[in-house]
Amino acid sequence: MATHLRNSHLLGSKLRSLRKTHGLTLEELSARCIQIDAARAPSVSYLSMIESGKRVPSGDLVGLLASVFQRDPHWFLDASEPPPAPPSQERPTATATVPFEPAFLFSKELLQAAIPELLAQTGTTGRQFAHLLIRSHQEMSRNDFPDLERAAEQVGERRFPLGVDDLQKLCKHHGLQLKWYDQPPILAMDGEHELRSVLRSFYDSPSTVYVNRELQKHPARLKFDLASHLAHKVLHGGDGLKSAHATGGQLGDSPKGPAGLSPQDVLHAWRDFECSFFAGALLAPKVPFRRFLTRESHRVEAGEKIELAPAMMMRRMTKVSPYPHWHFFDAYPPGFLRAVYRGNGIPLPWGNMAQVSDPCPHWAVFRMLHRTRGNDRGSQISVLREGDRFLLYCCHSRRTEDMAGNPHVLSVGVDLAPALQSHTGDAQAIVDSIAYACLTHGGEARIPEDAAAAIRGAAGVLNIAWIPDALERPARIICPRSSHCPRQEPCDGRMSGAREITDLRQEIIRKVKKAK
Repeated sequence: MATHLRNSHLLGSKLRSLRKTHGLTLEELSARCIQIDAARAPSVSYLSMIESGKRVPSGDLVGLLASVFQRDPHWFLDASEPPPAPPSQERPTATATVPFEPAFLFSKELLQAAIPELLAQTGTTGRQFAHLLIRSHQEMSRNDFPDLERAAEQVGERRFPLGVDDLQKLCKHHGLQLKWYDQPPILAMDGEHELRSVLRSFYDSPSTVYVNRELQKHPARLKFDLASHLAHKVLHGGDGLKSAHATGGQLGDSPKGPAGLSPQDVLHAWRDFECSFFAGALLAPKVPFRRFLTRESHRVEAGEKIELAPAMMMRRMTKVSPYPHWHFFDAYPPGFLRAVYRGNGIPLPWGNMAQVSDPCPHWAVFRMLHRTRGNDRGSQISVLREGDRFLLYCCHSRRTEDMAGNPHVLSVGVDLAPALQSHTGDAQAIVDSIAYACLTHGGEARIPEDAAAAIRGAAGVLNIAWIPDALERPARIICPRSSHCPRQEPCDGRMSGAREITDLRQEIIRKVKKAK
């Protein structure tokens, strides 16, 4: 290695290109090195000098940097050109868009008349529709709301972690008075279904927060509720236009309201989102929480050490990670996705407005939702067909109960293809090899060793521990729609004999061309 260090003229540019490709700051790269070998880890300033060519690292340090990026140490020292860093605007849009043509049918006046009728005819509430709009805005903006982040950091001064006592002191400092009450769970209607719901807390203008005493048994939930109500006081002066925190109800507000769109729906929904995002930024400020995830290799269970609920861990993970291609689901039986975030644009035919009538049983979130026994958490690598190509995802799911005792499943995941492309340069070949293995073994199969090695390397760079865990289990083919399932055998007998007209047209065209 010492001899090869003479060929280090490209080392700095290669290191800078790799670091930027994977979205790491110099501070985060230094932290990753400390995680592997604290004694040899370079400082931020020394890394900067390496990248600028002012310092030549030792052979041991090159080996340490190679471990972070899962590369052969000699790659840093050969004469090959550094990989180009992806342009900042290269990320795909999470939410699909359609052109509003012909334009005269999409005038403001026609939309104002058509949308309420559409919602009434489909049984969709205004609150559901508003949440869908907010979700699309959240996905297209990549979950980036710097004003809310700054406001939360000013209030909490980036202290991490915050305990229940800290939250109560912050509430008192901002003029909030807490009043405790006792209220057991009740039965509430959620659409056509009855479910247990409990009123956890609510805001009473101008400065009173009523809190269910039962929350004292759940510090992580109590912290979130207090942080959310504090957000309302800070952001909106405590005017009271904020939903109550009710566990078990539709979209967190129980019971479900009437279909249609009322003037207050969007305002309330946006206020709720702002307060929820503020609460996450207060309890898990970006920089210290990112360091925490680095130390814990993105393990969701690490939240137990700092009294952060799994949902908070997963949601903030999608925001603070340097890797942008994440998704998050919160599913309730029989097939509701109450919360959805798709920063990676994962194709879904359903969302938070309707129940999945026939969910693919091989999606990890639905497998765990309907499983009554076995592990309450696990990781899965999934292959999903979209048109003529296959996509590759890995998720970590966890079955839990809300405060009212209703079971639900939380799931956080990443799109593996961009990470594989950065690591190997040939992601699609790897994805196709896994898809072929699954297709030839009835829909699920052990991942071929070459592909598994590539995924381990990418996971090492991402520093996500549950991706290698998923390699211990077979990969599964999942479907965006049961009618498009690529498996040779129907899934649990759920597929009907119905066929898509588009598929039939293509079949006829192929037959006619073949006859010629």
